[in-house]
Amino acid sequence: MIALLRAAVPLFLAMVTGMIGSLVVTSVLGRYDTVALAAFAVMTAVLNPASATVQGALRGLGPFVAQHRDSPAAAVPIVRDARWLSMAAGAAGALAVICVPLLAHATGVPGAVVRELGALPYLVAVYLVVFASTGGASTILVALGRNRSVLWPSLTFGLLLSVLTVALVPSLGLTGVGIAWVAGGVAAAVVASLLLRRALGGPIGQARPRIGEIVKLARVSVPLAGTVLIKFAVLGVVTLAAGGTGARDTAAHAVLTTLTALMMMASLSIGQVAVPEIARAADPAGARRANRTAALLALAASLAGAGLLLGFGPALVTLFSDDPGVRERVLALLPLMALASMADAAQAVQGTGLTALKRSGASLGYFAIGYGLLVLAAVPVARTWGITGLWAAMAVANVLLLVLQGTGFHRHSARLAR
Repeated sequence: MIALLRAAVPLFLAMVTGMIGSLVVTSVLGRYDTVALAAFAVMTAVLNPASATVQGALRGLGPFVAQHRDSPAAAVPIVRDARWLSMAAGAAGALAVICVPLLAHATGVPGAVVRELGALPYLVAVYLVVFASTGGASTILVALGRNRSVLWPSLTFGLLLSVLTVALVPSLGLTGVGIAWVAGGVAAAVVASLLLRRALGGPIGQARPRIGEIVKLARVSVPLAGTVLIKFAVLGVVTLAAGGTGARDTAAHAVLTTLTALMMMASLSIGQVAVPEIARAADPAGARRANRTAALLALAASLAGAGLLLGFGPALVTLFSDDPGVRERVLALLPLMALASMADAAQAVQGTGLTALKRSGASLGYFAIGYGLLVLAAVPVARTWGITGLWAAMAVANVLLLVLQGTGFHRHSARLAR
């Protein structure tokens, strides 16, 4: 358990570094111009699910590479195949963000906000392609047991994004943010590639695509990307449903969602470092033991986060809103949010466990059930019980997912015996 926790710390720090960079961008734009901040919010509404989907696709490489931890050079052909798959995912994500102005017009976003986007969609599309060009370097490094190496690309990106945003936004506006994003992405990609080359013991090179092997990777990676896309899409619908409950409740929902993201980082990092351990297990008992350890650690991290929120909630909430009504709603819903987050953390670990078993398709099916019911219930629940009902519905959906994914992991891990 201690070894798993120690391995998860660099990933957690990498996630925190990435979030700090995004917070700096939001803060700088908020002081620069309200319209620019609104345009950036429109951009991130598409960028977040697009980048998360690309990352989800790349995380599916973990179980394939983990089998070669003791002989990293043998994983080079897999890394080459992964590049073809990751570039396809990056191109799809880039196309999505380029279409942001069209989507904004279609959904009624004011013309001034759409015009403010300028070159940002194209610059962010370049960033996504650059990120995809690394072929899932972070996932590969984790699978090879080089967890500490993951921190450096993220730290490079976060620092450059923050510094360049502060320097460029006053004169270039959102274009400055786009330039900062691309520069940070290129620098992080260079660092990741050097670390990956060192981990593999030599240059990766390139070769013709092995269609059969790429299909094998896609059978794990594509359902995982679909799972991430479903989650973001449904949570987007939940946010829209919250938007009909009143300005203060909508603001409270936004604050609670941000706090949930902070709580989830620990469990996501623990789940990722558990993938190689589960993938390398020789029998069902070993896989279940690794999965159980990861689940207990994720639950403990969530409990610690919930304790901090409940203990220091009044002070923390003032960082997000100076409206007494919003703070009151957030504080009242903190226990329910903590319950939903703990269930989400536990089910996320079960989902990464299924990925380690190369059964991400099963996880996609479970998400379609759990979050499918949530999307059907979101609007009626919001109209009847407000955001209290919405957070209760999310807690129920996450508990249902925990049961489905946990049962699925137990059933699929039994196949290791064969």
